[in-house]
Amino acid sequence: MKLYFKYVSILFKSQMEYRTSFILLSIGQFFVPFLTFISIFLLFQRFSNIAGWSLYEVSLCYAVTHIGFSLSECFVRGFDSFSSLVINGDFDRILVRPRTTILQVLGSKFEFTRVGRLSQSLIVLVFSIINLNLDWDVYKVVTLLLMILSGIFIFSGIYMIGATLCFWTIEGIEVINIFTDGGREISQYPLSIYKDWIKKFFTYVIPFGTVNYLPLMFILDKIDGNKFMYMISPVLGMLFIIPCVLIWCFGVKHYKSTGS
Repeated sequence: MKLYFKYVSILFKSQMEYRTSFILLSIGQFFVPFLTFISIFLLFQRFSNIAGWSLYEVSLCYAVTHIGFSLSECFVRGFDSFSSLVINGDFDRILVRPRTTILQVLGSKFEFTRVGRLSQSLIVLVFSIINLNLDWDVYKVVTLLLMILSGIFIFSGIYMIGATLCFWTIEGIEVINIFTDGGREISQYPLSIYKDWIKKFFTYVIPFGTVNYLPLMFILDKIDGNKFMYMISPVLGMLFIIPCVLIWCFGVKHYKSTGS
């Protein structure tokens, strides 16, 4: 971890060398998702609820998803831009260093300008919590934190799978964006508003349902009976990272240098 934080420190200092650019990019990152939220807000001005979900409930769902996405985009950006390491032959140098490839790829790039997206998501989170009439306790607070962590793990796992494909395709495959950007757009609403096959796919295959739906039902007191599985569902979603790491290790074993 000491090496990882060293990577963070070095790249943060390098990005702060151009502070005006950093500030402008951060502002841009604030307003892009802000416009998305405005569209959600305007939608609820026309309809009082969507499939039984209110504006503030959807806002909580939106905030959790975007917080997880912005943090993964910031700290796991190395996997998202991994194709450049393969094309330039930089991954060959990573392989001969006495550190794990995952740590080195993670430390190859950070996008600190995502603080703009993160701050916007935190504002929406506070907005939703203030307007929701909920009896918060330690279990709900822990579940909320686990939802965010689950989102980070799931988005990071998808980035890792996309990076692994570069071992065979050299360039990244745009289809992965269906599950990163597309997954973000889908999971900013509760999954219950979608068709059954979509709900099942994003619960059992790519488990966004453990981020924005199942634990949300627990926090909003929308379930009766045994609530324990709903509360711990984000932990199950975090397990998604395990097959992603195994796929990455498989790709590394079959990597052949580009000769760059």
